[in-house]
Amino acid sequence: MPIGPARMPCACSSMAGETDKSALERIAEVLLAHGVEFIVIGGQAEALLGSPRVTYDVDLCYRRTKENLVLLAAALRELDVQLRGAPAGLPFQIGARSLALGSNFTLTTRFGPLDLLGYLEPLGGYGEIIDKAESYDIGGLAVRVIDLDDLITIRQHIRRPKDQLSLLQLQAIKKMRDEGT
Repeated sequence: MPIGPARMPCACSSMAGETDKSALERIAEVLLAHGVEFIVIGGQAEALLGSPRVTYDVDLCYRRTKENLVLLAAALRELDVQLRGAPAGLPFQIGARSLALGSNFTLTTRFGPLDLLGYLEPLGGYGEIIDKAESYDIGGLAVRVIDLDDLITIRQHIRRPKDQLSLLQLQAIKKMRDEGT
């Protein structure tokens, strides 16, 4: 059930004139401008689906075709990404080839943390979740967001303490939707 524009916390300093934009909006703007195919997942998706969870990172699942990797690499260069948690100065060339050699990346952008996932346990990749993903308006941008049932499946599989709390919230949202409340 898509909702109107969402304002989520941004863990980064704001640029002049963009103080009301979340990290998700800023990152999505760049990706969409480059034509990248992606789906919002993780905590940002939870918030869009109605959960009270607050998160500062952006988790996205991306299509792993050659064409999309080329577009994604260009967008990531514009976002000034660095590998998160890697030693300072570790060389990382952002290109379709380096993206094709990996699958899941933890990055830092000029707008905050970004996790790019090519594969989601236990569901699979972009192709396995896109058909059920819904379109949401986020600050005037149409973005695809993972389906509630798929997000519940992921949270059930991961089993970290924070995911268990999220799971309870997501199951309550599902129950409310199913009951029409």
